[in-house]
Amino acid sequence: MQLTGNQFSNTSAIFGNDLSTLPDFPAEIRAPQGTLYGVSSFQMQFGDREIYTPGDDLNVLVAMNPAGLKVHLEELQENGILIINTDNFTPKNLKLAKWEDNPIEDKELLSKYRSITVPMSTLVKTALEDFDLTPKEKMRSTNMFALGLVYWLYERDLEPTIDFLNKKFGKKPIIAESNIKALKTGYYYGETIEVIKTTYKVDKAKFDKGSYRNIMGNHALSLGLVAASQKSDLELFFGGYPITPASDILKFLANYKNFGIKTFQAEDEISAITSILGAAFAGNLAITASSGPGIALKGEAIGLGVITELPLIIINIQRGGPSTGLPTKTEQSDLFQAMYGRNGECPCVVIAASSPSDCFETAFEAARIAVEHMMPVMLLSDGYIANGSEPWKIPEVKNLPKIKNNLVKSSKDDGFMPYKRNEKTLARDWAVPGVEGLEHRIGGLEKESLSGNVSYDPDNHHAMTLQRQKKVDAVADFIPDIEVFGKGSGDLLVLSWGGVYGSVRSAVKKSQELGGSVSHVHLRYINPFPKNLGKVLKNFDKVLIPELNLGQLLTIIRAKYLVDAVGLNQVAGKPFSSNVISNTIESLLKEK
Repeated sequence: MQLTGNQFSNTSAIFGNDLSTLPDFPAEIRAPQGTLYGVSSFQMQFGDREIYTPGDDLNVLVAMNPAGLKVHLEELQENGILIINTDNFTPKNLKLAKWEDNPIEDKELLSKYRSITVPMSTLVKTALEDFDLTPKEKMRSTNMFALGLVYWLYERDLEPTIDFLNKKFGKKPIIAESNIKALKTGYYYGETIEVIKTTYKVDKAKFDKGSYRNIMGNHALSLGLVAASQKSDLELFFGGYPITPASDILKFLANYKNFGIKTFQAEDEISAITSILGAAFAGNLAITASSGPGIALKGEAIGLGVITELPLIIINIQRGGPSTGLPTKTEQSDLFQAMYGRNGECPCVVIAASSPSDCFETAFEAARIAVEHMMPVMLLSDGYIANGSEPWKIPEVKNLPKIKNNLVKSSKDDGFMPYKRNEKTLARDWAVPGVEGLEHRIGGLEKESLSGNVSYDPDNHHAMTLQRQKKVDAVADFIPDIEVFGKGSGDLLVLSWGGVYGSVRSAVKKSQELGGSVSHVHLRYINPFPKNLGKVLKNFDKVLIPELNLGQLLTIIRAKYLVDAVGLNQVAGKPFSSNVISNTIESLLKEK
């Protein structure tokens, strides 16, 4: 199902639509087929305008089995198109999906929608009767039949998917041919039946001039890191341990060995983080990626990166927690962990991506801050951003800014002081081992303020603790002020961070079009905040902070700026509906 959805989104992107996707699948490798929690789905919104979310109410639902229908039917708008594969509505599958009666026999239910019942499995079996394949292998092509039918409905071109199938199954041509036959069978079935009397043509969206491609969040992150390696003149080392939903970053980076990139699949999370500490000490752009449980295991070594002041990029692709939680579902509940989840006073820079395409720039920026300021940077994404996709304007590499590293090649006449600092950034020099005259102590014990020698002096420890915090605070001088979407003052400001961006922006635009006094600020930089955030917050009567947690940014904002902000919180393993945010906005605007 994920492959089918990706093909529809890629074809729409090639055509020129703007789009946003929401892949949703169970955590188990082989979830019990036909059960409610085993449903794998792919939601997508596309159009000829700017698209911010995968959508709220569905216009079309393709239900391949009773469980899929049960889980998603309530999301289909009244009079929407409902396409059902009737062959899978067997007594066994109905029981697994907890249907008391067969819904395809419920005329009252089906009358609420433009219902199209199709015996897809039977039609595919007939179409492939001349193929030397097992019945099970033939049935795997049923999703391609459904895709072909939807392609016909929206006047999509078959060729991109045909090319994909030929390439993917190049070594198994019979599999490619059977899937192509099923795809075309679905397409021509749409042409011949009279139930669907209308097709829909969605025109191209208006994009800025440039080259575009459809990209997933984790892939965009990886490309941003590759670009940062090139622009900082540093070799990239990635050390990671596979964990959902971060594993793809290791896979993507492993494809770029031609750029001198080294990837290391460690035996555990602690080995992964300590491997990049060694890589950073040796003068590399050092990166690891994980999710909440893995970040918890990395905590002590991240602290070692803070006290040694080495440039590290730690990526957390957030998922539902705590513990193993919901591995394949999205959440924003690791903000406190990123801010405070280490022993001692141990500050890190924290930045967050807002969308799949934004991941490129956010990753590049994380590398810039880490390298130019000599400190660990925590980059937050989430499962929705990581696995979702949207069109991305491919940047000109020559136009990307240069990243200035702090590497030193030789000692000065007055001797090398490893903790002597740049007056503006407070960064220390980056001396790699093996260079005569640049020998220095490295480790987790407290350092003397200039020499880096071990120091147990109370005043020095206090001064160094303050210094590490000042380094983070100083980053605020090197990041842009926040920009307000809408008027700079008014009745309500919606403040957001991370993957809720699309839902919030969509809801705010809707309210503005209705005349509401509402504006939107979305944060990329969370520690430190942009310097003008406090001033902007005080220009509004009310502040709303929607989050996929129980109010973590809300707590930080209220404590730091003494603003009586209110939260909108959801911890359900799925993104906000923009309708929920819209309703909250309208409710707050009506309050006096």
